[in-house]
Amino acid sequence: MTELAVALDVGSAPEALRLADVIGDAARWYKVGPVLCMEGGAVIIRELRSRGKNVFLDLKWHDIPNTVARAVAAAGEAGVALATVHLAGGARMLEAAVKAKNGDLRLLGVGVLTSLDAQQYGAVVGRAVADVGEEQRRLVRFGVSAGLDGYVSAAHEARAVRAVAGARAFIVVPGIRRETDATGDQARTATPREAARAGADLLVVGRPVTTAADPRREAVAIAQEAQV
Repeated sequence: MTELAVALDVGSAPEALRLADVIGDAARWYKVGPVLCMEGGAVIIRELRSRGKNVFLDLKWHDIPNTVARAVAAAGEAGVALATVHLAGGARMLEAAVKAKNGDLRLLGVGVLTSLDAQQYGAVVGRAVADVGEEQRRLVRFGVSAGLDGYVSAAHEARAVRAVAGARAFIVVPGIRRETDATGDQARTATPREAARAGADLLVVGRPVTTAADPRREAVAIAQEAQV
């Protein structure tokens, strides 16, 4: 069953926890990113876990192997359920990250960000890119060799990613927007139903839920739409 993770991309710990309490049992997963981590990541993680929630720590680590390994170990000790590393960090970094895992932590590889289209990604890597999906598959192969547990992927590349990563890979799809939602700074979006049909295990939704007049009702609606 495809589940929903609410991205708590807000500026303060009290606001994040208020949202989690309002949403309640409409979401079992919550994503903590860089902005909220600066406010008080350890407190947020502890408080969400005390509420019975699963924490998805999305810091997209991309550094030398030793630094990333230490970050991964700390996340596992804190009880984080999912954390992200950049696939572009290379084989040694990814292998060090996997070796450092502890607890129930699962590591996800991030390839091409959903805010980038083919032209923009081509500018980043310094060559023409005709197919973002092929770039995603190329990067995922690094993660498969290292033993990552899953991958973050736009919905349109999710099937291709699973074909490379295997049936047991945990696929997380951000950039979720209902048909009436603004896309914001996302370049490759999908509806909850499209993402679920593409094989997503977890959908990540931020502003459509957190800025809604009734965040709980919006979370319920998105989760229901994902049940295909």
